[in-house]
Amino acid sequence: MNRLLKTTLLLLVFLAAVPVATAQFRYGPMVGVTLNSMKFKQELVSVKQQPGEMAGLQAELMFPGIGLGMDIGIGYNQEGAQVNFGQKEVWSSLGYGNEHVYIHNITVPIHLRFKYTRLDGLEEKIAPLVYGGPEFNLQVGHSNCSMLKCSGGDLGLTAAVGAELFRHWQVVGAYTWGMTYAAKTRLLDDFSARSRQWSVRVTYLF
Repeated sequence: MNRLLKTTLLLLVFLAAVPVATAQFRYGPMVGVTLNSMKFKQELVSVKQQPGEMAGLQAELMFPGIGLGMDIGIGYNQEGAQVNFGQKEVWSSLGYGNEHVYIHNITVPIHLRFKYTRLDGLEEKIAPLVYGGPEFNLQVGHSNCSMLKCSGGDLGLTAAVGAELFRHWQVVGAYTWGMTYAAKTRLLDDFSARSRQWSVRVTYLF
């Protein structure tokens, strides 16, 4: 995780060295749908994906001519999974079975991005873009999952690809790897689980 943070900071310093006067700043709302799972450090019980949602505000800073920029935001994001705790007697004896685990986060993403706009005017209608970087999660709530201890927050690493449409709409598909644990089991030696998330995100930038 330290290496990830150092790399991100170095890239942000590089972007800060580009004259800010030439940069284009925009912001707007973002909404998304997600498909969530949890990856236990050990194969403990079966885990299935479950849908979720995200929403928030996103700000974009792009430097014309080089196609590079960054974005930062704040919003709500839901992690979790469908976990079959009933496969272990230690939980089934307490009445737990196939449980839906939801973890509710306030998320702060910091992404580096590249947008290709040298398309002889076609970029006015569509411009390919990619971005990636860390997403910092602060856990603000969860479902009744007393069989788990939530960490209070976790760090994810996101990679996304998509396009900007008509200079305002951005539609991307993204995948986020949990880099730190989101929850641990209260029994069976504190087995930890990290979040995994697919998402489709739509942003409108003013």
